[in-house]
Amino acid sequence: MNHLFLHCRPGFEKECAAEIQDVAAGAGFYGFVKAKDDQAHVVYVTHEPDGALALVERIDFSRLIFARQWFVTSAALTDLPPEDRVGPLVAAAETFPPAQFLMVETPDTNHGKALSTLGKKLTPPLLSALKRNGHWRNGSPWYWHLLLLSGQCMHLGISPARNRAAWPMGIPRLRQPKSAPSRATLKLEEAWHHFIPANEWDTRLAGGQRAVDLGAAPGGWTWQLVQRGFFVDAVDNGPMDDALMESGQVTHWREDGFVFEPKKAVDWLVCDIADKPARVASMIAYWVKMGWCREAIFNLKLPMKQRYAEVCKLRDRMYEQCEEAGVSVTLSFKQLYHDREEVTGHIRRLTPR
Repeated sequence: MNHLFLHCRPGFEKECAAEIQDVAAGAGFYGFVKAKDDQAHVVYVTHEPDGALALVERIDFSRLIFARQWFVTSAALTDLPPEDRVGPLVAAAETFPPAQFLMVETPDTNHGKALSTLGKKLTPPLLSALKRNGHWRNGSPWYWHLLLLSGQCMHLGISPARNRAAWPMGIPRLRQPKSAPSRATLKLEEAWHHFIPANEWDTRLAGGQRAVDLGAAPGGWTWQLVQRGFFVDAVDNGPMDDALMESGQVTHWREDGFVFEPKKAVDWLVCDIADKPARVASMIAYWVKMGWCREAIFNLKLPMKQRYAEVCKLRDRMYEQCEEAGVSVTLSFKQLYHDREEVTGHIRRLTPR
């Protein structure tokens, strides 16, 4: 159990690899990475025999930026016979503690998606075999994962039930609302699912709160806020969706988001401005340290190279800006499924305003 399989966005394998090596070393684990471009996954192999199992209990998965999902496994099972793939998979289960809730996954590639039908066919017999052979335990702290790389090459593994992504492959199944003015609306919805615990939505995302949306037009993120009952100052020189303006909950300010200042402090700031990431990060930190908002969700457009290093640098700068002002915050980043060449950040002010 010294292999750690990590799902990521296609094209971001180098960032995912650099991050897991950095984070693992910081936790006292060492190993090497197996990764290929555009394969949408990375495998981190620890030098210790059970290093991956210990690693997932030591590292907080939610703090990883570029990994969508992870699970502990061994070397890939290859040359699986088409007439009996379940037998070798169940034999591989002997090396793991009993688990529950089987997740059947593929890499997020066109080739991977083509394997989903085979995964569905394997699920019932594999479930039955795991239960029949004593590898299934309701209430176990571990979840099973079956990852298909091809019809003859697969990984079987486990992840901690409380330290993993909530969805298979880390991809939430969100539907595009017909009335939303742009697909960007799903970025904010996914961000809430990732950064805000479900049992805190009724307080931290309660109706009647006030928010500012910088770079709002045509209103994809403003739409999400309005649906939650927020009153929104939408800041953008471009036009807003007519239906949103008719809601009575939106005030449109035709201004530059970088120079806009709220007349009163608000509960939330959201920002999807396409600009230099350093400029956006500095602005968000300024809003928080000034007490203009309590929480913020924002996107940072990434450079073409050294993307993981750039996010780490900006994260440190944001912490420094707030600490210099005597303001305590929590800050985290994630490359969400609905992100592209960007990451989404969340910052929360802990010091009373």
